[in-house]
Amino acid sequence: MTTIAGLARAGGVGVETVRYYQRRGLLPTPERPAGGSRDGGARRYDGEAVRRLRFIRSAQAAGFTLEQIAELLALDAGSDHARAQALARERIAALDARIAELETARSSLRRLADACSAGDHGPCPILASFEAQGAI
Repeated sequence: MTTIAGLARAGGVGVETVRYYQRRGLLPTPERPAGGSRDGGARRYDGEAVRRLRFIRSAQAAGFTLEQIAELLALDAGSDHARAQALARERIAALDARIAELETARSSLRRLADACSAGDHGPCPILASFEAQGAI
């Protein structure tokens, strides 16, 4: 059993992040102990809360939204493997699309860098390209 600060440390987040996840319904908020306990009535979190927080962080790192994570957590309590698999496949498709975008951007930037190094006269092709796109 640990405090909210210990839970946050175990999950690699701040206390306010834990509270945010609680407000979103992703993490339960334990009851305060009754009476004047020696710890000042601080809420205590168990190993399940730590596991759940780490799950949330891992799912976020994989790119899942908090809404999708809530659904995955609900599926964890049941046995709807097909829906969990569908969510994972949707996320894989989104990642594949993003990877393709990044590869295109890298290729374009590589061409611009090569063009920039090919000549010392005139405007820099990199700056001219970004300026034409309104990025500068």
